[in-house]
Amino acid sequence: MLTLRNVDIHYGRVHAVRRVSLHVASGEIVALIGANGAGKTTLLSAISGVERVSGGEIEFDGKRIEAEKPERIVRLGLSHVPERRLVFGPLSVADNLLLGAYTKFRHREVAADLDEIYAMFPVLRERRDQQAAALSGGEQQMLAIGRALMARPRCLLLDEPGMGLAPQVCKEIFRHVSTLRRDKGLTVLLVEQNAKSALAVADRGYVLETGRVLLSGTSEELLANHDVRRAYLGREKDN
Repeated sequence: MLTLRNVDIHYGRVHAVRRVSLHVASGEIVALIGANGAGKTTLLSAISGVERVSGGEIEFDGKRIEAEKPERIVRLGLSHVPERRLVFGPLSVADNLLLGAYTKFRHREVAADLDEIYAMFPVLRERRDQQAAALSGGEQQMLAIGRALMARPRCLLLDEPGMGLAPQVCKEIFRHVSTLRRDKGLTVLLVEQNAKSALAVADRGYVLETGRVLLSGTSEELLANHDVRRAYLGREKDN
């Protein structure tokens, strides 16, 4: 469903992403792990059209998208849940969700999708009239995911969903990701610094280091890899 071939991204003279190639098959959850500054968020931003590539190709469902505008990419079926959630704080929870449906024109569909999001995240229904800024971090993450799902994507780019959240809340977020794949067939490219959590729900993974793909493999292979254990899972995992 999603393929990157030799993607390069520059910020001025800084070569942030270097000839990255990866693929995500339909219905897969693929994790992209690495340290801060490895280029993970930059790569997701390029896929969704927010950042421009300086070389290489990005293909979604057989269509080249590296030159497309973000709104066109959303219409093609690819939604992005950004790092730090970026909900619209002064707006209500309901209005944040409705903004995610801006590509739709059928009110019945929008109403049905709202009901589905509220069923998935009951706390959002309870707080639908509250300002998004008043929500906890975990609730804002649920809102950001719900907002992305309102566009009915076939592929979801999920950037650091566990950032700043309590372990139990993080676990709940990842449970929802697994459920979306199981029940909806949703394809997910997941960026997460907590490698153990990411690989626990993913089918495969890529390790990004200084803008390059250093390793790739199944989740089991990466979890068993000595270098991955030492770098991302803690030294105690070597015992």
